[in-house]
Amino acid sequence: MKNHYVNVSASSFETVKAADYVDKSMLINIFNSFLNTSKKLVCISRPRRFGKTSAVKMLAAYYNCELDSHYLFDDLQIAQTVRYKSSINKYNVLFIDISEFIINAENKHDIITSIHKNICDELHKKFPETESYNTLFEALSNITSTDKKFIILIDEWDAIFRECADNIKLQEEYIELLRSLFKTSRTDDFLAGAYMTGILPIKKYGTHSALNNFKEFTMLSPEPFSRYIGFTEGEVQTICQSHNLDFSLMQKWYDGYVFNKLHIYNPESVQMVLLTKRFKSYWTETETYFSLKKYIKMNFDGLRDCVALLVNKGSCKINTRNFQNDMTSINSKDDVLTLLVHLGYLAFDEDMQEVYIPNEEILEEFKNVLDEQDTDAVVEMYKTSEQLKKAILSKDEEQAAKIIDDIHMRHTSIIKYNDENSLANIISIGFMSLTNDYTLIREMPAGKGFADIVAIPLVKPELPMLIVELKWNQDAQTAIEQIRAKEYPKALEGRNGKIILVGINYDKSTKKHECKIEEWVKEDYTDF
Repeated sequence: MKNHYVNVSASSFETVKAADYVDKSMLINIFNSFLNTSKKLVCISRPRRFGKTSAVKMLAAYYNCELDSHYLFDDLQIAQTVRYKSSINKYNVLFIDISEFIINAENKHDIITSIHKNICDELHKKFPETESYNTLFEALSNITSTDKKFIILIDEWDAIFRECADNIKLQEEYIELLRSLFKTSRTDDFLAGAYMTGILPIKKYGTHSALNNFKEFTMLSPEPFSRYIGFTEGEVQTICQSHNLDFSLMQKWYDGYVFNKLHIYNPESVQMVLLTKRFKSYWTETETYFSLKKYIKMNFDGLRDCVALLVNKGSCKINTRNFQNDMTSINSKDDVLTLLVHLGYLAFDEDMQEVYIPNEEILEEFKNVLDEQDTDAVVEMYKTSEQLKKAILSKDEEQAAKIIDDIHMRHTSIIKYNDENSLANIISIGFMSLTNDYTLIREMPAGKGFADIVAIPLVKPELPMLIVELKWNQDAQTAIEQIRAKEYPKALEGRNGKIILVGINYDKSTKKHECKIEEWVKEDYTDF
């Protein structure tokens, strides 16, 4: 009998490993350390095409007690670890692909019944004592003919919430199925560990997770699994070298997801470049692409401005805490932006609590779904940014302050003033056009502190470098004096060209901005 769910063959992972395989086997080492502990329930959520299913197939082949899968793993990194031999082929494995049940269901209302029936039937054939049980939990908890615990692998765990988004009754039945497996006092009797994958994190009701005993590793909080779902920068460099591809182009098109300074690439896009030898966007064909336009068109205050800012290579502040982890409970701009992070259309800067478009591939997708109204907003922001750049480079302090005031008035929906971070949002809009000619570095270590913004010319050496300091409820001259006192220009030593110092202050009482612009003269500093 060919098993569909219980101790399936290793052929799926054999196929994965046969095609330019990048070794991700150390994921197993982390999961091995979780087995039979309070950390044994794991949920990994990542966007489409990030290699989630490949990881599940690897786990299924590794743990299956009916196989001898050493031939697949002895040459991988996992084989060098302490727990390798003690865990390989030591468990019964139950592999459930939720999307498969949705596709094969004649009636969507019967999906949960189908999951119970099909898996219980297969469990009965393998373990005959399960014949009188109609639910998956009852069957698993009454198996007595094996001393090997189960590892349950659930791929596309959230497919019901995505593809049956309006069927609340079905979703509730599904959550109850999962709770019966993972939240009862008898779970430990048969379960060594569970590993679920999906695009969305586990559904929340209010502030509470529907399965709060799971350890979740998401696009917002991926450690320690970040390097094992997706390709690291080092792995992509190796791929480019072996296939004679331009790594700088790979960076431009597919880099941008950064987890604790670790750069992660979408594996499918990289592999498509290997196949087609073309750098382009490969997201249009994905399921989630058709949702992008729907969500960025939602009429929430400030969302249109945010999209325009993001398309102009800016960033937006975000509050991720209230998102309910589904595709229907969308009640605010922050909900939309958080969903787009989980779908992979935005990247998240945890330190700054900001989102941005990660790379050229995703920027292409945003541009594809923008209509004329959106494009007008983008163009308007860009023109304003060009005016501010011109004012700063010509040291026109009054005009620069006036333009910044105008940006504030036009975009109050995304700029709520309370501190210097709010002022930074305005400057992000104002400096959009700079990204064509400059590399912008936020909070750059410099001299005796951290410069708020440093702009370094990319390819035009005749352009001056910029050091920008922001103040709130103080004055612009204080900002200039801080740049000088803390010797921020030291960070630019060894570079040719002028350095322009820019101090910007927002006065809460007058609701006006002030700008001071000076050229830094090296001769003024004898210790440089």
